[in-house]
Amino acid sequence: MPGQFKNFLLTLLFLVIGRAAFAQIPDRPYGADTIRSGRKLNNSDLLDSARKREENKKDTVIYTSKYIKVTNEGLLKDSTQVFPLDTGLKNFENFSPLLQPYSPRMHLGSTGLPQRPMLFEPLKSVGFDVGNHALDVYMLRPSDVQYYRARVAYTNLEFYSGAFGNSNADQVFRLVHTQNVKPNWNFTFNFNNTGSRGYYTRQNVSDLNAVVATWYESKSKRYNLLGNLIFNNIRAPESGSILKEDIFNVGSFNPLQETVRLTNAYINYRNNGVYLKQFYYLGRIDTINAGAKEGQKILPTQRVSHTIYYNVQKYRFIQNEPDTYKVFPDYYFNNTVSRDSLAVTNIRNDFSYSFYLRGKSVSFVKNEVKLDVGLTHDLFRYSQYIVDSLQTITNLRNQERRVQNATYQNVRLNAKFSYRFSDRVTLQGDFQQVVVGYNFGDYLYDAKLSLAGGEKTGRIILGAYAQNNEAPLVFKNYISNHYVFNNTGIGKQQINNVSFNYINDKLLIDLKAEYFLVNGYQYFASQTPNGNDIAPKQLDAPLNLLKISVGKKFAFGKFHAEDFFVYQQSDYQSTLRIPQIYNYANIYYTKLFFNNLLTSIGVSARYNTRYTAPNYAVGLGQFYNSSDVSFITTPVITPYIKATLFRTNLFIMYDYANQGLQSNGYYTINRYPMPYRQLKFGVSWAFYN
Repeated sequence: MPGQFKNFLLTLLFLVIGRAAFAQIPDRPYGADTIRSGRKLNNSDLLDSARKREENKKDTVIYTSKYIKVTNEGLLKDSTQVFPLDTGLKNFENFSPLLQPYSPRMHLGSTGLPQRPMLFEPLKSVGFDVGNHALDVYMLRPSDVQYYRARVAYTNLEFYSGAFGNSNADQVFRLVHTQNVKPNWNFTFNFNNTGSRGYYTRQNVSDLNAVVATWYESKSKRYNLLGNLIFNNIRAPESGSILKEDIFNVGSFNPLQETVRLTNAYINYRNNGVYLKQFYYLGRIDTINAGAKEGQKILPTQRVSHTIYYNVQKYRFIQNEPDTYKVFPDYYFNNTVSRDSLAVTNIRNDFSYSFYLRGKSVSFVKNEVKLDVGLTHDLFRYSQYIVDSLQTITNLRNQERRVQNATYQNVRLNAKFSYRFSDRVTLQGDFQQVVVGYNFGDYLYDAKLSLAGGEKTGRIILGAYAQNNEAPLVFKNYISNHYVFNNTGIGKQQINNVSFNYINDKLLIDLKAEYFLVNGYQYFASQTPNGNDIAPKQLDAPLNLLKISVGKKFAFGKFHAEDFFVYQQSDYQSTLRIPQIYNYANIYYTKLFFNNLLTSIGVSARYNTRYTAPNYAVGLGQFYNSSDVSFITTPVITPYIKATLFRTNLFIMYDYANQGLQSNGYYTINRYPMPYRQLKFGVSWAFYN
């Protein structure tokens, strides 16, 4: 009887979840080795039947993830290498870029809305920067593109949804399809759509990302081509926040009916590009695992490469209503209509040459030297438009006036150095210097020393970098209907960093300590107390910051736990506006049910200490310092269940389940309440055929 009940449950699961998964497996004809002639089988017939069964063995192959290998441009910089496809459940439930455990975000209340890091994470880049990064986490760039080697066609569908009231507060769809047209030539298509409705009025977003990518490798293994077409269209409403300052202390209310300050305004960011990278190996080529069909690693001794990238970015803010609730400080060109736009076109050419010095034996690499030298040329053209009420009034398009139009270029020298003393000691350096152009004097010098001990000892990574950056365009020369910044006198920002990182895979611990010294820290702040008349600012004194992070995992049989703790303290905490302590904890139990259903049942919690909350400038897309407001913080607790059944991963969780027990709600940005508790579910479905 228990066996029958077990079979019944398995059958039910197959019908509800796994029907399409089974449909992918070719059904072998029943009785395929029987000759239906109506006569008795002789020895010849039996031999033919056996031969037919042997020849048709290919029909019984069940394709899995082991037939798919993946890589990216970063992994292909030093050698040609691919890795197995990750189909596990790790971090599967944290589908939103706002809720990544190791990189949490402050935001305006829903997936798809403007955000900024909660931890101190300065951008490590040099060159021309517009400065609009509020929607960056929702975009795809060439560095995000993955390239595949697919022995069979592979498709993965993902859908995530969160129900709140009668609407889909969170709704995300992702598609990946890849297949090889030849053994050495692959095409991949990615499509992402975020259509979250949010929790409050006017939080409905519309985000689209699409990528068509290709990877070609010559039969001689010497020539590689990476190419992709990228399309990003991110549209988010600008509500100006709800009218009630602290909604969680006003009694009962309906979030979807709360009055907002703006009812007809939105921002639209577009980022489209064509990317083509070619590299060719010269001289001797070394190969690790030469006889294996998969897992080969091609190690060149010399390499030349060229990259061309054509990119168009467009930033738009649309407002078509009077500013009844004084969201904006004032207007410069039109008192009811704003159509601010900024277009930036970038053409990049990158040339590099690399050579590698190593011994004849590659199984144990020792005294290996790598040196990359290169040159990058960037040509930028940007234009800004506004709607001017003094123009001829026929329609908004005819009222648009170009207020800026300029062309710049940068020439950057690049060099990378790596010296491997042995398999346990490695020294690496990365040097970038702008020698000609708009960003003349910008640099990034980065160095790391890796010291690896035994399995029990772990490894230590010592790091240091120095960075010097021109202020982004929005800080220096920006014109819009509500904000105009011309020749603000904002100088360069310098960041010096040293770090110590200890990693022990046996003890499952990752400890990192970082010290930052920032000279000329750049930020936005209001001109008057509690005002919205913001302007770019620069800190006169050096800013010192200490950041310590500890990641630890535990395993007790089928019980598992992980914790990520961050302490960050600066001498200008009210200027930087980040929490002193952040912690993410996750406890779960894993078990295989019915020999097929791998399941994890757990609960996670996120917590950060109280801090002075920043404000958000509508139309400018920037976070700024104004009123000294801070909010009481409590843990956000989320129980969940996630499982793998054949080729399907799925989860269900109750996010912020403790709302109403410890607090009615919480804030990360002033005036913008965070999401409510809600039931979320997600599914990831893989097809191999």
